[in-house]
Amino acid sequence: MRFHTQMSLWRVLIPVGIGTGLSLMGDSALYTILPTHTADAGVALAGVGILLSANRWVRLATNGAAGWISDRWPRRRVFVPALFLGAISTMFYALVPGFALFLLGRLLWGIAWSGIWVAGNAIILDITGNDNRGRWVSYYQVSFFMGTAAGAILGGLLTDWIGYQGAMWIAAGLNLTGTAAAWLLLPETGHLRREQKGEPVVSPPLSPPRRTAELTSATLLMGIHRIVIAGILISTFSLFLLDLLGESVTVGRWSVGVATLTGLGLGTTTLLGMAAMPVIGRLSDRAGNRWQVVSGGLAAGVAGFGLLALGIPLAILLGLPLTSVSSSNQGLSTALVGDLSGNRQRGRSLGILFTVGDLGSAIGPPLAYGLLPLWGIRGIYWFCAALLGGMLFVALWWGGKRPFTLSASRKSV
Repeated sequence: MRFHTQMSLWRVLIPVGIGTGLSLMGDSALYTILPTHTADAGVALAGVGILLSANRWVRLATNGAAGWISDRWPRRRVFVPALFLGAISTMFYALVPGFALFLLGRLLWGIAWSGIWVAGNAIILDITGNDNRGRWVSYYQVSFFMGTAAGAILGGLLTDWIGYQGAMWIAAGLNLTGTAAAWLLLPETGHLRREQKGEPVVSPPLSPPRRTAELTSATLLMGIHRIVIAGILISTFSLFLLDLLGESVTVGRWSVGVATLTGLGLGTTTLLGMAAMPVIGRLSDRAGNRWQVVSGGLAAGVAGFGLLALGIPLAILLGLPLTSVSSSNQGLSTALVGDLSGNRQRGRSLGILFTVGDLGSAIGPPLAYGLLPLWGIRGIYWFCAALLGGMLFVALWWGGKRPFTLSASRKSV
């Protein structure tokens, strides 16, 4: 089966996107409701941080294994069971199990997400070529962000309406719905690895050391993005606004709390990032040189964090949208790995990529709060701008080397 028409590409993207998005219902809801419903979950407040981070730490060990298995097994045999395991982990949260069983559920979710995210992205790389990969990887990334946002919103609403346990059981049901959709509708794509040549088509041909160096740079791009956005910005933005504005801001007769402002700011950033990803992904396909487009996103991130560091309200309003543009590099780093990896090694390369990303998101918060007494929040945001600036020089260097040659076997749709 060749996936060279837009209809056939959507035939793969829709079930893999639905499965991925619905798998996030329970996990995203937990971040919203667990800190305020510890008694309902049967855990102590002191254990919340451990429970919410346990899945990330276990992925440091399981992403590589998921990539290795994805290169050797049919993609469906990894993706669909991982979705089912994710639904089982959500059921654990609904059982009011106490800390030990809850922790087991979080560890199972970490294992499940490794299979979902690595195999899911590998499926998208299977069906795309260098000339359309940026766009379709970005579409898949949007399903992740939509699932995250929907889980957080729906989890809060359902908890207020029917309680913690009811919300978690509904989340588990949605997880199972996504599993069923993927099981029934998702075609196998792993055979495309055998139908394609073993290496991506680039001009001039890349030597193994050169390919390894460029893959390393693409992986570093993911790590730095996750440190500054998922690690530092998300964990410190409320503190930043509290330091700048106090506990609330009065606008006319209305008083707006800092928590509301934080949610609006970060939520808007996520929505803008979702809107920008497919546009920038398509641009990277048409440009024929993904690193040049990456450079634009990194430049926007440098400017965005620089404006935030000024600590001026108008500068913050300008800086947040720019940081959202830089979020497109999460999808472009995945596309770059697809461009540069041999068809039979993409799972392994994705496992390494997402391990580095998870490590970045895990070390970002402790790094930020460790530097806070020394530099303050504005100094930390200047540090983020410097990290992105260093990566910008790397991207500009690779962008000046050569554009890739589009594969003649698959035209854009």
